[in-house]
Amino acid sequence: MGSPAVAGWIAQAAFWGLLPWSVAAGELSRRAGAVLLALWLAGWLGLPHVPYGSGLFSPYVAVLDIVLVFLVFKGDIRLT
Repeated sequence: MGSPAVAGWIAQAAFWGLLPWSVAAGELSRRAGAVLLALWLAGWLGLPHVPYGSGLFSPYVAVLDIVLVFLVFKGDIRLT
């Protein structure tokens, strides 16, 4: 398993960990959570039908993770 596969698993884990937590904690409305879930589902179902699309699913989920972090934490996470 290479590093792109590990990055894909991390993106999936971050999405599926942060989405239910943020809705349950009240940081994200149920409607916003449903929209993000619908976007994930659209990518999962639609990207395999696009040329080279199956390889773009992990970056697509990573972009959804970035949007989710911006929505939940009201900005970027500071590492220092």
